[in-house]
Amino acid sequence: MKTDTTSWNIIAYFLGSLFLVIGILNLIYIHPVPAGIYILISLLYLPPIARFMKQKAGFAISPIILILLAFLVLWFTLGVGDLMEYFESQS
Repeated sequence: MKTDTTSWNIIAYFLGSLFLVIGILNLIYIHPVPAGIYILISLLYLPPIARFMKQKAGFAISPIILILLAFLVLWFTLGVGDLMEYFESQS
């Protein structure tokens, strides 16, 4: 699978933006440590940063692995994360 395709870029920008927003919400409402982890994870998905990492490290993370990581992170965030518990307790 070629990682420079338009569809993968759209998915990557969406997931990167989603994890960045979750990181910012964690920073505001929960704690800086999970916020930093989410922000670092979001950097893996943004195509310009992924290309930079590929140039510097010499390898790239497979899109299939990135999609599996996204499912796991979203599952943990929505299922057992402190952010979801916070929003549920506010209603």
